[in-house]
Amino acid sequence: MGVSTESAYVDYVSARLPALQRAAYLLCAGDAHRADDVVQATITRLYQHWKRVSRADNLDAYVHRMLVHAAVDEQRSAWSRVALFASPDDVSAAAPHVQVDERDRLVDALRRLPPRQRAVLVMRFLLDRPIDEVAETLNCSVGTVKSQSSRGLEALRGLLTNNH
Repeated sequence: MGVSTESAYVDYVSARLPALQRAAYLLCAGDAHRADDVVQATITRLYQHWKRVSRADNLDAYVHRMLVHAAVDEQRSAWSRVALFASPDDVSAAAPHVQVDERDRLVDALRRLPPRQRAVLVMRFLLDRPIDEVAETLNCSVGTVKSQSSRGLEALRGLLTNNH
């Protein structure tokens, strides 16, 4: 990779890293360690394919798609189910994202949603992606995205109302 190409990659990743970390954190249902792994896998793959990917019409959408795929791949991986701590509470103090009570409640509620609903809600409302892009990324129909959004929001409201 040439100096100018590498510089463009570094600039892009530096600017987008906080948003990628937030999205991965929510996609991974509040597991900061898995989220870090997902972001690392995404930016590594992005680096490997930067020349081709950087020419995409909508680079952010392409990278978000890579992030979602990395999160799904991470979840499928058998080693991701190995418990390194006795309980999630053992690592909560070390999680840099745990700063606001509302965020904790939201992440806890997201954790209780099925993975597909969680992915739809994160992509639509955190990443602000259009419905058709979410459908393409998740390889489903626009109607499925709409129904998953509706059901996911309803479930989320119920979880947040019951916990308040």
